[in-house]
Amino acid sequence: MTHPELPSDGTMLPLVEDFYTIQGEGFHTGKPAYFIRLGGCDVGCRWCDAKFTWNPRTFPPVEVDEIVARATAMAARAIVITGGEPSLYPLEYLTEELHRRGVKIFLETSGVCPIRGAFDWICLSPKKQQPPLPEILLSADELKVIVETGADLAWAEENAEKVSEKCMLYLQPEWSRHEAITPLLVEYAKVHPRWNISVQTHKFMHIP
Repeated sequence: MTHPELPSDGTMLPLVEDFYTIQGEGFHTGKPAYFIRLGGCDVGCRWCDAKFTWNPRTFPPVEVDEIVARATAMAARAIVITGGEPSLYPLEYLTEELHRRGVKIFLETSGVCPIRGAFDWICLSPKKQQPPLPEILLSADELKVIVETGADLAWAEENAEKVSEKCMLYLQPEWSRHEAITPLLVEYAKVHPRWNISVQTHKFMHIP
């Protein structure tokens, strides 16, 4: 679901929230970063912790120049574009303006749409109900698979065979089941050491 009132040039986007925090998961865990969260997602994971973002019509269009000004006023030189599913939108203008100000841009995506914009790091989190596009698998710098049950490990391996050699591999326990799933992932990674474990550390730190 996209937003009917957005201009096609990407100068306005359905902003859910933007905030300065610490990246809590994946390869960049612990890095101070400014988050830009966009509204709209058709993937519909039942365990999603950001279901409030799914309907983009809930979020009026915001001028990208305004978003960029807030993001680049912070000390951090890392920007995370997340959602929802940010690849629903043309992000060329946003990424161009951020790069002009000398920051690194990290994208978090399910890979269901072509990526429009220039990114320094692409974190792909594939979902079974809507598998990622082949070209996104090949361009991913990080593959982060959310594991709800042991059966999800086969899905993780299926995707790991399709990414490039440079791609970092992460298994992340679904938060509501992390106490039950984490021991399984630890043992799995010990046997299959190409995998790393990602933990949602921001939830333990009680930060956004």
